[in-house]
Amino acid sequence: MSILIVDDNPTNIVIIREILKKENYRDIDSAPSAEGMFEVLGIRGSDDEPKTGGQVNVDLILLDMMMPEMDGIEACRVIQRYEHLRDIPIIMVTAVGDSKKLAEALDAGAVDYVTKPINRVELMARIRLALRLKRENDWHKERDQRIQDELKLAALVQNAVLSPPIEDDAFEVHAIYQPSAELAGDLYAWYSLGGGRYGVLLLDMMGHGISSSLFTMFIASVLKDTVTTYVEPEKVIQELNRRFNQLHIENQLVQYYFTAIYLVVDTVMKRIDYVNAGHPPALFFQNGREVEMLDKVSCPVGLFDKMDIEPQTLHYEGEGHIALYTDGLLEVVEGEQEEQVNYLINCLKHPHHWDEARMFKDFFEEKGAREREDDKCLVWISLKEGETPE
Repeated sequence: MSILIVDDNPTNIVIIREILKKENYRDIDSAPSAEGMFEVLGIRGSDDEPKTGGQVNVDLILLDMMMPEMDGIEACRVIQRYEHLRDIPIIMVTAVGDSKKLAEALDAGAVDYVTKPINRVELMARIRLALRLKRENDWHKERDQRIQDELKLAALVQNAVLSPPIEDDAFEVHAIYQPSAELAGDLYAWYSLGGGRYGVLLLDMMGHGISSSLFTMFIASVLKDTVTTYVEPEKVIQELNRRFNQLHIENQLVQYYFTAIYLVVDTVMKRIDYVNAGHPPALFFQNGREVEMLDKVSCPVGLFDKMDIEPQTLHYEGEGHIALYTDGLLEVVEGEQEEQVNYLINCLKHPHHWDEARMFKDFFEEKGAREREDDKCLVWISLKEGETPE
């Protein structure tokens, strides 16, 4: 462990250095003033705009309180202006018995103090305590950094399972996704089912963070097999409910569940079959018609062992589009849910083709300093008049 002694009196430096050597501390440096300390730390005490810096090989500072030009209290304040130096424990060394001065030093960023003349036992006890706390703090910082790195990697993996856009002659599907944190609980996916049919799913897992994201990744792992095997919306949702309920967790305090909407779009028959499992209503826009809301809902997935589901069917002619979204998108508008949905309808009703720049500006561009509280996702399905499979 590296210790820096800062004192304008060379005798004091020699005394402290010898005490430390007898306690087997060998990595010791010294400075005769605050400016000398700043030089060792690689900073300038006169900087108006402190910058974060690199690694500094100092684990503890023994700082004399009374020094010419700049005293220890002011020097301590300067150090606190640099984010990369704030975790270095500073022990004030002082002959002053003024409790107000000592309190001022602690307020300035010092963690402890020792009084002159130096008592070897007291000095070493305070040094050992400060260094132990420094080691613990460093361990927590390293652990937190590892967790952050792992979360970033997990977010990349989570993002990799999201479906890429489909742009076929009679069908297109696109999405914008903005999680509230590195790991999120929304998931969208779509698959070509053959014969001009496509399955599209959007779900929103309860909660946020690691637990919700892990549940979401589990659903992603079984989704393709479920969709291609069962195809029909009610059977797909029932199978997801069965698989989700197999995740038995001992002493689970919170019952996790998710809302979902799953559609099968048949571009040959011009037909849409869907199941809405407690999800915000999707919006279906067609030329010359009022918007249709896909709001015939059943319960969310995962709440009960079995789900009684009544699938719904819509037909369309010509061009149109369907907007699916999670409730985070509604939260961009203040007010009751009816007002929020009306706002979405006005923004989404035209045209039928996908305009990512406009959607981003309307719903995903940060407005003000308000922190995002929920994941936001928008899935856009374009129904086109084009050639379809025989």
